[in-house]
Amino acid sequence: MSTLHLDAEALYAELRRGVNALLQPDTVLVGIWSGGAWLAERLHADLQRPGQPGVISSTLHRDDFSERGMSSSAGTTHLPFEIDGRDILLIDDVLYTGRTIRAVINELYDFGRPARVSLAVLVDRGGRQLPIEAAFAAAKVALPATQRLSLARNEAGRFAFSVGEAT
Repeated sequence: MSTLHLDAEALYAELRRGVNALLQPDTVLVGIWSGGAWLAERLHADLQRPGQPGVISSTLHRDDFSERGMSSSAGTTHLPFEIDGRDILLIDDVLYTGRTIRAVINELYDFGRPARVSLAVLVDRGGRQLPIEAAFAAAKVALPATQRLSLARNEAGRFAFSVGEAT
């Protein structure tokens, strides 16, 4: 069995290029906690966007909330701008079933009604359970459901992927 190796920094450069092509002057970046928030923060700085990026958590709208509950590491939603009428670009690290994106969209609408919501991801690993698609994915890979793809960030802000067993 071969080992999947993804160069997260090279994929980040591709994501930056793709996100830049999607941006309009009034587009705001919203990173999905936690890997997506890291990506949005770095993209925001690298693309010299005004203001601050937002961070959104899927915790309160997950369909498995009763099983998972609140986690101290789940992050909180912080949207430092009005949502009504805005062009929102959601940023995430890995798109898999689509359930996190559904939960995040529900959370976003708790804060207002955006004009448009788009999604850009570092990796689309397939396996969708909901009709959700990224406007841009830096890479598409196929992984068995028994494996988990996780993004990490070191102290210097550089990204790396790890592949492990799903829990």
